[in-house]
Amino acid sequence: MNNLKRNINKILFLFVTFFVLYIAAFTVGYYLSVRNARFNYYLSVMDDLEKISLISAEQEKSSEQLLTEFKTSDIRVANLKYYFRKYESVLYDKSEYFVAMADKYQLDYRLLPAIAMQESNLCKHIYAGSYNCWGWGIYGNKVTRFSSYEEAIETISRGLKKNYIDKGFTTPEEIMRKYTPPSDGSWAFGVNTFLKVID
Repeated sequence: MNNLKRNINKILFLFVTFFVLYIAAFTVGYYLSVRNARFNYYLSVMDDLEKISLISAEQEKSSEQLLTEFKTSDIRVANLKYYFRKYESVLYDKSEYFVAMADKYQLDYRLLPAIAMQESNLCKHIYAGSYNCWGWGIYGNKVTRFSSYEEAIETISRGLKKNYIDKGFTTPEEIMRKYTPPSDGSWAFGVNTFLKVID
């Protein structure tokens, strides 16, 4: 009888020991997997930030390549999406493209959206089929048309960089003197206001 009790106690002891070891191994394994997942996440974030910082230095790449490499973790994209959604703009889906082109041409990412708000209430009032929300190349009866919003965004980004920023027209007030000479200052005031709203 005593032998039977001893055997039962040994079995119970082995079972409890195995169970405790199993729980300990599971806990350690879970901890290591969570730590590894966090480490991989941090590596991914660092990789995204590195790619974003290199975008402006890789101007030889095509716009499609830049957009493919671009990550939506950039807070600028989130700012634009919030802004475009708030005003129910068709430009919402172009938020990543705005930022990619701003980096490509070394512009303030808010500049084109702010001008679009000033010129057309974010594309709500434009010539049908023109995709021109910026009043770009519109003089009297002349209307510059684009085949898509992407084409418009890149063309105008490149134009602002080449014909304005590189020539010393960097603030809305300075840009206004060439972009819309007849303005009494309201254009620059509006653009400055929208720049602040976006950020």
